[in-house]
Amino acid sequence: MKKLSSKKKQENLGLTPVGDRALILPLSDEELGTTSPAGIIIPETVNREKADRGTVIAVGDGKYNENGELVPMRVKKGDRVIFQWGDKVDFGNEEYYLVSESNILAIIN
Repeated sequence: MKKLSSKKKQENLGLTPVGDRALILPLSDEELGTTSPAGIIIPETVNREKADRGTVIAVGDGKYNENGELVPMRVKKGDRVIFQWGDKVDFGNEEYYLVSESNILAIIN
């Protein structure tokens, strides 16, 4: 599947995660730096530490705690994040990951 640049992240997709999940668009090869200056694509297996980075496209409302209070998401639309894993979702000719907030390891500043 063709990967769009995360600059297209501002579009409203019509897909909203529920609970404490975030919809993440993986960064493109160019954004990850996995293309050599000569344009040769470096295989993901060589540069694996950068593979789980992306841009948050949409977030759910959050998660309810044991007191029944809604704890809002810490990440927001537009954040660039490092995530551990998520469920791959094909939507609108694009590949995304649906990731629980507990699997988002860091926000890239």
